[in-house]
Amino acid sequence: MTDTLRPPQTVAAPAAEAAAPQQLKRSIGVVGGTLLTLSCVTPASTLFVIVPELFSSIGSATALAIAIGTVLCVAVAFCYSELGTLIPSAGGEYAMVGTLAGRLMGWLVFVLSLIVVMIVPSVIALGTADYLAPVLHLDKAMTGAAVMLAATLAGLLDLRANAWITGVFLVLEVIAAGVVSVLGFAHTNSDAPSLLHGVVTGDGGATTTVSVGAIVGALGIALFITQGFSTAVYLSEELENPRRNVSRTVLWTLGISSAIILVPVVAITVGAPDLQTLASGDISGMVTAWSNSAVGTFISLCVALAIINAGIVMVIQNSRVLFASARDKAWPEPVNKAFGTLGRFGSPWIATLAVGLPGAALCFVKGELLSNITGVAVTGMYLLVAIAALLSRRGHHKHASAWRMPLWPAVPVVLIAVLVYVMTKLDTEPLLWTGGITAAATLYWLFYLRPRQDTRWVISLPEDQQD
Repeated sequence: MTDTLRPPQTVAAPAAEAAAPQQLKRSIGVVGGTLLTLSCVTPASTLFVIVPELFSSIGSATALAIAIGTVLCVAVAFCYSELGTLIPSAGGEYAMVGTLAGRLMGWLVFVLSLIVVMIVPSVIALGTADYLAPVLHLDKAMTGAAVMLAATLAGLLDLRANAWITGVFLVLEVIAAGVVSVLGFAHTNSDAPSLLHGVVTGDGGATTTVSVGAIVGALGIALFITQGFSTAVYLSEELENPRRNVSRTVLWTLGISSAIILVPVVAITVGAPDLQTLASGDISGMVTAWSNSAVGTFISLCVALAIINAGIVMVIQNSRVLFASARDKAWPEPVNKAFGTLGRFGSPWIATLAVGLPGAALCFVKGELLSNITGVAVTGMYLLVAIAALLSRRGHHKHASAWRMPLWPAVPVVLIAVLVYVMTKLDTEPLLWTGGITAAATLYWLFYLRPRQDTRWVISLPEDQQD
Protein backbone atom coordinates (compact mmCIF):
# COMPACT_ATOMS: atom_id res chain seq x y z
CA MET A 1 0.00 0.00 0.00
CA THR A 2 1.42 3.40 -0.92
CA ASP A 3 2.07 6.05 1.68
CA THR A 4 -1.02 8.05 0.87
CA LEU A 5 -1.49 11.72 1.54
CA ARG A 6 -3.50 13.21 4.34
CA PRO A 7 -5.89 16.05 3.57
CA PRO A 8 -4.32 19.39 4.52
CA GLN A 9 -6.86 20.06 7.29
CA THR A 10 -5.83 16.95 9.26
CA VAL A 11 -2.18 17.92 9.56
CA ALA A 12 -1.08 18.34 13.16
CA ALA A 13 1.29 21.25 12.69
CA PRO A 14 2.81 23.43 15.36
CA ALA A 15 1.15 26.79 15.90
CA ALA A 16 4.01 28.62 14.18
CA GLU A 17 3.43 26.58 11.02
CA ALA A 18 -0.36 26.52 11.08
CA ALA A 19 -0.91 29.83 9.31
CA ALA A 20 -2.69 29.44 6.01
CA PRO A 21 -0.22 29.41 3.10
CA GLN A 22 -0.36 32.23 0.61
CA GLN A 23 -2.22 31.53 -2.62
CA LEU A 24 -1.35 32.54 -6.14
CA LYS A 25 -4.09 34.51 -7.89
CA ARG A 26 -5.92 33.36 -11.02
CA SER A 27 -5.16 35.99 -13.63
CA ILE A 28 -4.58 34.36 -17.03
CA GLY A 29 -6.64 32.43 -19.57
CA VAL A 30 -5.76 29.91 -22.26
CA VAL A 31 -4.14 32.49 -24.56
CA GLY A 32 -1.92 33.93 -21.84
CA GLY A 33 -1.07 30.47 -20.52
CA THR A 34 -0.25 29.19 -24.00
CA LEU A 35 1.96 32.21 -24.74
CA LEU A 36 3.86 31.73 -21.49
CA THR A 37 4.21 27.99 -21.99
CA LEU A 38 5.23 28.33 -25.64
CA SER A 39 7.86 30.79 -24.54
CA CYS A 40 9.07 28.18 -22.05
CA VAL A 41 9.29 25.60 -24.86
CA THR A 42 11.08 28.44 -26.69
CA PRO A 43 10.82 26.69 -30.07
CA ALA A 44 13.21 28.99 -31.94
CA SER A 45 15.99 28.90 -29.39
CA THR A 46 15.52 25.13 -29.02
CA LEU A 47 15.75 24.83 -32.79
CA PHE A 48 18.99 26.81 -32.92
CA VAL A 49 20.65 25.69 -29.67
CA ILE A 50 19.61 22.07 -28.99
CA VAL A 51 18.78 20.69 -32.45
CA PRO A 52 22.37 21.20 -33.75
CA GLU A 53 23.48 18.60 -31.18
CA LEU A 54 21.23 16.05 -32.87
CA PHE A 55 22.44 17.09 -36.33
CA SER A 56 26.01 16.38 -35.24
CA SER A 57 25.17 12.96 -33.74
CA ILE A 58 22.47 11.47 -36.00
CA GLY A 59 22.62 13.72 -39.07
CA SER A 60 19.58 13.60 -41.32
CA ALA A 61 17.73 11.31 -38.89
CA THR A 62 17.19 14.33 -36.62
CA ALA A 63 13.75 15.07 -38.05
CA LEU A 64 12.74 11.42 -37.61
CA ALA A 65 13.90 11.40 -33.96
CA ILE A 66 11.98 14.61 -33.21
CA ALA A 67 8.87 13.23 -34.97
CA ILE A 68 9.01 10.04 -32.88
CA GLY A 69 9.56 12.15 -29.77
CA THR A 70 6.52 14.26 -30.67
CA VAL A 71 4.32 11.16 -31.00
CA LEU A 72 5.49 10.02 -27.56
CA CYS A 73 4.78 13.50 -26.25
CA VAL A 74 1.16 13.26 -27.41
CA ALA A 75 0.72 10.35 -25.00
CA VAL A 76 2.58 12.33 -22.33
CA ALA A 77 0.35 15.35 -22.99
CA PHE A 78 -2.73 13.20 -22.46
CA CYS A 79 -1.35 12.15 -19.06
CA TYR A 80 -0.49 15.72 -18.10
CA SER A 81 -3.87 17.01 -19.26
CA GLU A 82 -5.83 14.49 -17.21
CA LEU A 83 -3.69 14.79 -14.10
CA GLY A 84 -3.31 18.57 -14.41
CA THR A 85 -7.08 19.10 -14.46
CA LEU A 86 -7.65 16.49 -11.74
CA ILE A 87 -5.00 18.07 -9.48
CA PRO A 88 -4.45 21.74 -10.49
CA SER A 89 -1.44 22.78 -8.42
CA ALA A 90 1.64 24.95 -8.99
CA GLY A 91 3.60 21.91 -7.83
CA GLY A 92 3.02 20.36 -11.24
CA GLU A 93 4.30 16.81 -11.54
CA TYR A 94 5.03 16.27 -7.87
CA ALA A 95 1.54 17.31 -6.77
CA MET A 96 -0.05 15.06 -9.39
CA VAL A 97 2.16 12.03 -8.77
CA GLY A 98 2.30 12.48 -5.01
CA THR A 99 -1.47 12.71 -4.64
CA LEU A 100 -2.09 9.59 -6.73
CA ALA A 101 0.94 7.37 -6.10
CA GLY A 102 2.11 8.34 -2.62
CA ARG A 103 4.55 10.78 -1.10
CA LEU A 104 7.78 8.98 -1.99
CA MET A 105 6.88 8.83 -5.68
CA GLY A 106 5.86 12.48 -5.49
CA TRP A 107 9.19 13.35 -3.90
CA LEU A 108 11.17 11.50 -6.58
CA VAL A 109 9.34 13.19 -9.43
CA PHE A 110 9.86 16.52 -7.65
CA VAL A 111 13.61 15.89 -7.56
CA LEU A 112 13.64 15.04 -11.27
CA SER A 113 11.60 18.13 -12.09
CA LEU A 114 13.96 20.20 -9.94
CA ILE A 115 16.91 18.91 -12.00
CA VAL A 116 15.09 20.00 -15.14
CA VAL A 117 14.00 23.42 -13.87
CA MET A 118 17.48 24.23 -12.61
CA ILE A 119 19.38 23.11 -15.71
CA VAL A 120 17.22 23.86 -18.76
CA PRO A 121 17.36 27.68 -18.53
CA SER A 122 21.17 27.52 -18.36
CA VAL A 123 21.39 25.16 -21.35
CA ILE A 124 19.33 27.58 -23.44
CA ALA A 125 21.12 30.70 -22.14
CA LEU A 126 24.52 29.27 -23.15
CA GLY A 127 23.53 29.70 -26.80
CA THR A 128 23.10 33.49 -26.53
CA ALA A 129 26.68 34.49 -27.35
CA ASP A 130 26.71 32.42 -30.55
CA TYR A 131 23.73 34.33 -31.93
CA LEU A 132 24.95 37.76 -30.84
CA ALA A 133 28.22 37.11 -32.70
CA PRO A 134 27.17 39.04 -35.85
CA VAL A 135 26.95 42.17 -33.66
CA LEU A 136 29.09 41.48 -30.57
CA HIS A 137 31.76 38.92 -29.70
CA LEU A 138 31.13 37.82 -26.12
CA ASP A 139 32.25 35.09 -23.78
CA LYS A 140 29.77 32.21 -23.92
CA ALA A 141 29.57 31.43 -20.20
CA MET A 142 29.55 35.07 -19.08
CA THR A 143 26.82 35.97 -21.57
CA GLY A 144 24.69 33.01 -20.47
CA ALA A 145 25.06 34.03 -16.84
CA ALA A 146 24.08 37.62 -17.68
CA VAL A 147 20.96 36.37 -19.47
CA MET A 148 20.00 34.30 -16.43
CA LEU A 149 20.44 37.31 -14.13
CA ALA A 150 18.33 39.52 -16.41
CA ALA A 151 15.65 36.82 -16.60
CA THR A 152 15.64 36.57 -12.82
CA LEU A 153 14.99 40.31 -12.46
CA ALA A 154 12.14 40.12 -15.00
CA GLY A 155 10.73 37.10 -13.15
CA LEU A 156 10.11 39.27 -10.10
CA LEU A 157 7.44 41.24 -12.00
CA ASP A 158 3.71 40.64 -12.28
CA LEU A 159 2.75 37.50 -14.24
CA ARG A 160 0.29 39.29 -16.54
CA ALA A 161 2.96 41.85 -17.52
CA ASN A 162 5.38 39.05 -18.31
CA ALA A 163 2.75 37.30 -20.46
CA TRP A 164 2.69 40.34 -22.77
CA ILE A 165 6.48 40.73 -22.80
CA THR A 166 7.02 37.08 -23.67
CA GLY A 167 4.20 37.19 -26.22
CA VAL A 168 6.00 39.91 -28.20
CA PHE A 169 9.26 37.96 -28.12
CA LEU A 170 7.43 34.79 -29.16
CA VAL A 171 6.24 36.50 -32.34
CA LEU A 172 9.87 37.15 -33.25
CA GLU A 173 10.67 33.47 -32.60
CA VAL A 174 7.94 32.32 -34.95
CA ILE A 175 9.09 34.76 -37.63
CA ALA A 176 12.66 33.46 -37.38
CA ALA A 177 11.52 29.83 -37.63
CA GLY A 178 9.29 30.74 -40.59
CA VAL A 179 12.11 32.47 -42.48
CA VAL A 180 14.41 29.47 -41.96
CA SER A 181 11.67 27.13 -43.23
CA VAL A 182 11.02 29.16 -46.37
CA LEU A 183 14.72 29.49 -47.18
CA GLY A 184 15.43 25.80 -46.53
CA PHE A 185 12.61 24.54 -48.73
CA ALA A 186 13.47 27.11 -51.42
CA HIS A 187 17.00 25.67 -51.61
CA THR A 188 16.03 22.01 -51.52
CA ASN A 189 18.99 19.84 -52.49
CA SER A 190 18.09 17.03 -54.88
CA ASP A 191 20.88 14.95 -53.32
CA ALA A 192 19.56 15.44 -49.78
CA PRO A 193 19.84 12.25 -47.68
CA SER A 194 16.76 10.30 -46.64
CA LEU A 195 14.74 11.65 -43.71
CA LEU A 196 13.43 8.17 -42.87
CA HIS A 197 16.63 6.39 -41.84
CA GLY A 198 19.27 9.11 -41.82
CA VAL A 199 22.98 9.30 -42.49
CA VAL A 200 25.77 11.11 -40.68
CA THR A 201 29.29 12.14 -41.63
CA GLY A 202 31.97 9.90 -40.13
CA ASP A 203 35.74 10.24 -39.83
CA GLY A 204 37.44 11.42 -42.99
CA GLY A 205 34.14 12.62 -44.47
CA ALA A 206 32.72 9.13 -44.95
CA THR A 207 28.97 8.74 -44.48
CA THR A 208 27.33 6.16 -42.27
CA THR A 209 23.71 5.03 -42.05
CA VAL A 210 22.23 5.84 -38.65
CA SER A 211 21.13 2.75 -36.73
CA VAL A 212 17.81 2.31 -34.98
CA GLY A 213 19.69 2.13 -31.69
CA ALA A 214 21.29 5.54 -32.33
CA ILE A 215 17.89 7.08 -33.05
CA VAL A 216 16.44 5.58 -29.85
CA GLY A 217 19.46 6.81 -27.92
CA ALA A 218 18.78 10.32 -29.22
CA LEU A 219 15.17 10.27 -28.02
CA GLY A 220 16.25 11.61 -24.61
CA ILE A 221 17.29 14.89 -26.22
CA ALA A 222 14.35 14.71 -28.65
CA LEU A 223 11.95 14.55 -25.69
CA PHE A 224 13.85 17.44 -24.11
CA ILE A 225 13.34 19.51 -27.28
CA THR A 226 9.53 19.52 -26.94
CA GLN A 227 9.50 19.11 -23.15
CA GLY A 228 8.30 22.60 -22.25
CA PHE A 229 4.63 21.92 -23.07
CA SER A 230 4.32 20.06 -19.76
CA THR A 231 5.16 23.19 -17.78
CA ALA A 232 1.63 24.45 -18.40
CA VAL A 233 0.61 22.53 -15.27
CA TYR A 234 2.88 24.79 -13.19
CA LEU A 235 0.51 27.65 -14.05
CA SER A 236 -2.63 25.70 -13.16
CA GLU A 237 -3.18 27.73 -9.98
CA GLU A 238 -3.02 30.95 -11.97
CA LEU A 239 -5.17 29.81 -14.90
CA GLU A 240 -8.81 30.79 -14.84
CA ASN A 241 -11.11 27.72 -14.82
CA PRO A 242 -8.24 25.19 -14.61
CA ARG A 243 -10.50 22.14 -15.05
CA ARG A 244 -11.01 23.23 -18.64
CA ASN A 245 -8.03 25.43 -19.47
CA VAL A 246 -5.10 23.30 -18.26
CA SER A 247 -5.73 20.58 -20.87
CA ARG A 248 -6.30 23.15 -23.60
CA THR A 249 -3.06 24.92 -22.75
CA VAL A 250 -1.05 21.66 -22.66
CA LEU A 251 -2.38 20.32 -25.96
CA TRP A 252 -2.30 23.63 -27.84
CA THR A 253 1.27 24.25 -26.72
CA LEU A 254 2.45 20.80 -27.81
CA GLY A 255 0.83 21.10 -31.24
CA ILE A 256 2.12 24.59 -31.99
CA SER A 257 5.63 24.06 -30.63
CA SER A 258 6.08 20.75 -32.47
CA ALA A 259 5.16 22.40 -35.77
CA ILE A 260 7.44 25.40 -35.14
CA ILE A 261 10.37 23.05 -34.46
CA LEU A 262 9.78 20.11 -36.82
CA VAL A 263 9.00 22.03 -40.02
CA PRO A 264 12.26 24.07 -39.95
CA VAL A 265 14.25 20.93 -39.08
CA VAL A 266 12.95 19.23 -42.22
CA ALA A 267 13.62 22.38 -44.26
CA ILE A 268 17.20 22.63 -42.95
CA THR A 269 17.84 18.95 -43.68
CA VAL A 270 16.64 19.07 -47.28
CA GLY A 271 18.20 22.49 -47.90
CA ALA A 272 21.69 21.77 -46.53
CA PRO A 273 24.27 21.83 -49.34
CA ASP A 274 25.90 18.64 -48.06
CA LEU A 275 25.83 16.27 -45.10
CA GLN A 276 28.99 17.67 -43.55
CA THR A 277 27.45 21.15 -43.41
CA LEU A 278 24.31 19.69 -41.82
CA ALA A 279 26.35 17.78 -39.23
CA SER A 280 28.24 20.96 -38.31
CA GLY A 281 24.97 22.37 -36.97
CA ASP A 282 25.81 25.89 -38.20
CA ILE A 283 22.24 26.92 -38.97
CA SER A 284 23.05 30.64 -39.06
CA GLY A 285 25.77 29.95 -41.62
CA MET A 286 23.31 28.03 -43.81
CA VAL A 287 20.76 30.86 -43.55
CA THR A 288 23.40 33.37 -44.63
CA ALA A 289 24.41 31.12 -47.56
CA TRP A 290 20.76 30.80 -48.63
CA SER A 291 20.18 34.57 -48.45
CA ASN A 292 22.67 37.22 -47.33
CA SER A 293 24.44 38.44 -44.22
CA ALA A 294 21.65 40.87 -43.30
CA VAL A 295 19.06 38.09 -43.12
CA GLY A 296 21.50 35.89 -41.22
CA THR A 297 22.08 38.68 -38.69
CA PHE A 298 18.32 39.26 -38.32
CA ILE A 299 17.72 35.57 -37.61
CA SER A 300 20.60 35.47 -35.13
CA LEU A 301 19.25 38.46 -33.21
CA CYS A 302 15.74 36.98 -33.17
CA VAL A 303 17.17 33.81 -31.67
CA ALA A 304 19.11 35.79 -29.06
CA LEU A 305 15.87 37.53 -28.03
CA ALA A 306 14.10 34.16 -27.98
CA ILE A 307 16.70 32.82 -25.57
CA ILE A 308 16.24 35.80 -23.25
CA ASN A 309 12.48 35.27 -23.52
CA ALA A 310 12.87 31.61 -22.62
CA GLY A 311 14.98 32.51 -19.61
CA ILE A 312 12.29 34.87 -18.31
CA VAL A 313 9.48 32.34 -18.65
CA MET A 314 11.47 29.41 -17.27
CA VAL A 315 12.44 31.40 -14.20
CA ILE A 316 8.79 32.41 -13.71
CA GLN A 317 7.42 28.90 -14.03
CA ASN A 318 10.22 27.15 -12.19
CA SER A 319 9.97 29.46 -9.20
CA ARG A 320 6.35 28.28 -8.83
CA VAL A 321 7.64 24.75 -8.26
CA LEU A 322 9.80 25.88 -5.34
CA PHE A 323 6.93 28.03 -4.02
CA ALA A 324 4.62 25.03 -4.01
CA SER A 325 7.22 22.77 -2.39
CA ALA A 326 7.60 25.29 0.46
CA ARG A 327 3.84 25.49 0.91
CA ASP A 328 3.84 21.70 1.16
CA LYS A 329 6.59 21.77 3.82
CA ALA A 330 9.35 20.02 1.85
CA TRP A 331 12.16 21.80 3.69
CA PRO A 332 13.19 22.93 7.18
CA GLU A 333 10.84 25.70 8.30
CA PRO A 334 13.11 28.72 7.63
CA VAL A 335 13.51 27.55 4.01
CA ASN A 336 9.77 26.93 3.66
CA LYS A 337 9.04 30.43 4.94
CA ALA A 338 11.51 31.99 2.51
CA PHE A 339 10.37 30.10 -0.60
CA GLY A 340 6.69 30.71 0.27
CA THR A 341 7.02 34.48 0.52
CA LEU A 342 5.27 36.58 -2.14
CA GLY A 343 6.65 39.98 -3.18
CA ARG A 344 4.86 43.22 -3.99
CA PHE A 345 4.08 42.05 -7.54
CA GLY A 346 2.56 38.77 -6.35
CA SER A 347 5.54 36.65 -7.39
CA PRO A 348 7.45 34.30 -5.05
CA TRP A 349 10.55 36.47 -5.08
CA ILE A 350 12.93 34.39 -2.95
CA ALA A 351 12.00 31.24 -4.90
CA THR A 352 12.65 33.20 -8.10
CA LEU A 353 16.13 34.14 -6.91
CA ALA A 354 16.73 30.52 -5.83
CA VAL A 355 16.07 29.38 -9.41
CA GLY A 356 17.79 32.20 -11.28
CA LEU A 357 21.05 32.62 -9.38
CA PRO A 358 22.13 28.92 -9.48
CA GLY A 359 21.09 28.95 -13.14
CA ALA A 360 23.63 31.70 -13.76
CA ALA A 361 26.32 29.60 -12.04
CA LEU A 362 25.47 26.53 -14.15
CA CYS A 363 26.35 28.48 -17.29
CA PHE A 364 29.98 27.72 -16.44
CA VAL A 365 29.38 23.93 -16.71
CA LYS A 366 29.80 22.03 -19.99
CA GLY A 367 26.59 22.46 -22.00
CA GLU A 368 26.56 18.98 -23.55
CA LEU A 369 26.62 17.30 -20.13
CA LEU A 370 23.80 19.55 -18.91
CA SER A 371 21.68 18.65 -21.97
CA ASN A 372 22.22 14.91 -21.48
CA ILE A 373 21.40 15.04 -17.76
CA THR A 374 18.23 16.92 -18.60
CA GLY A 375 17.28 14.28 -21.17
CA VAL A 376 17.57 11.56 -18.51
CA ALA A 377 15.60 13.58 -15.96
CA VAL A 378 12.81 14.36 -18.45
CA THR A 379 12.52 10.69 -19.44
CA GLY A 380 12.33 9.62 -15.78
CA MET A 381 9.83 12.34 -14.96
CA TYR A 382 7.54 11.34 -17.83
CA LEU A 383 7.79 7.72 -16.69
CA LEU A 384 6.55 8.54 -13.18
CA VAL A 385 3.77 10.75 -14.55
CA ALA A 386 2.61 7.88 -16.79
CA ILE A 387 2.56 5.56 -13.75
CA ALA A 388 0.43 8.10 -11.88
CA ALA A 389 -1.92 8.29 -14.87
CA LEU A 390 -2.59 4.56 -14.44
CA LEU A 391 -3.80 5.34 -10.91
CA SER A 392 -5.89 8.40 -11.79
CA ARG A 393 -9.24 6.58 -11.92
CA ARG A 394 -9.28 4.76 -8.63
CA GLY A 395 -11.10 5.73 -5.44
CA HIS A 396 -12.81 9.11 -5.34
CA HIS A 397 -10.66 10.34 -8.26
CA LYS A 398 -12.61 8.06 -10.59
CA HIS A 399 -15.66 10.31 -10.53
CA ALA A 400 -13.93 13.66 -10.06
CA SER A 401 -14.47 16.40 -12.61
CA ALA A 402 -11.47 16.40 -14.95
CA TRP A 403 -10.42 16.11 -18.60
CA ARG A 404 -10.10 12.40 -19.40
CA MET A 405 -7.68 11.01 -21.97
CA PRO A 406 -8.85 8.69 -24.75
CA LEU A 407 -7.67 5.05 -24.85
CA TRP A 408 -6.96 4.82 -21.12
CA PRO A 409 -5.23 2.68 -19.78
CA ALA A 410 -3.54 1.68 -23.05
CA VAL A 411 -1.89 5.08 -23.51
CA PRO A 412 0.00 5.15 -20.18
CA VAL A 413 0.85 1.43 -20.38
CA VAL A 414 2.45 1.76 -23.82
CA LEU A 415 4.16 4.99 -22.78
CA ILE A 416 5.69 3.31 -19.71
CA ALA A 417 7.07 0.45 -21.81
CA VAL A 418 8.60 2.79 -24.39
CA LEU A 419 10.15 5.12 -21.81
CA VAL A 420 11.73 2.24 -19.90
CA TYR A 421 13.28 1.03 -23.18
CA VAL A 422 14.53 4.55 -24.01
CA MET A 423 16.07 4.82 -20.54
CA THR A 424 18.18 1.70 -21.18
CA LYS A 425 19.66 3.34 -24.31
CA LEU A 426 20.77 6.64 -22.76
CA ASP A 427 24.43 7.51 -22.10
CA THR A 428 26.00 6.22 -18.90
CA GLU A 429 27.47 9.47 -17.51
CA PRO A 430 24.20 11.46 -17.35
CA LEU A 431 22.45 8.35 -15.98
CA LEU A 432 25.01 8.20 -13.16
CA TRP A 433 24.68 11.91 -12.37
CA THR A 434 20.89 11.75 -12.32
CA GLY A 435 20.92 8.50 -10.36
CA GLY A 436 23.30 9.96 -7.78
CA ILE A 437 21.14 13.03 -7.24
CA THR A 438 18.02 10.85 -6.96
CA ALA A 439 19.74 8.54 -4.45
CA ALA A 440 20.75 11.50 -2.27
CA ALA A 441 17.20 12.83 -2.42
CA THR A 442 15.85 9.43 -1.38
CA LEU A 443 18.07 9.51 1.71
CA TYR A 444 16.69 12.96 2.53
CA TRP A 445 13.20 11.48 2.26
CA LEU A 446 14.03 8.50 4.48
CA PHE A 447 15.85 10.39 7.25
CA TYR A 448 14.08 13.79 7.28
CA LEU A 449 10.72 13.82 5.52
CA ARG A 450 9.29 10.40 6.33
CA PRO A 451 9.87 10.58 10.13
CA ARG A 452 8.05 13.97 10.06
CA GLN A 453 5.22 12.98 7.74
CA ASP A 454 2.58 14.79 9.84
CA THR A 455 4.28 18.15 9.36
CA ARG A 456 6.50 17.73 6.30
CA TRP A 457 5.79 17.04 2.62
CA VAL A 458 2.03 17.35 3.01
CA ILE A 459 0.86 17.98 -0.53
CA SER A 460 -2.01 20.46 -0.61
CA LEU A 461 -4.28 21.78 -3.32
CA PRO A 462 -5.48 25.38 -3.71
CA GLU A 463 -8.74 26.01 -1.86
CA ASP A 464 -10.42 27.55 -4.89
CA GLN A 465 -9.91 24.58 -7.23
CA GLN A 466 -13.03 24.04 -9.29
CA ASP A 467 -14.82 20.69 -9.31
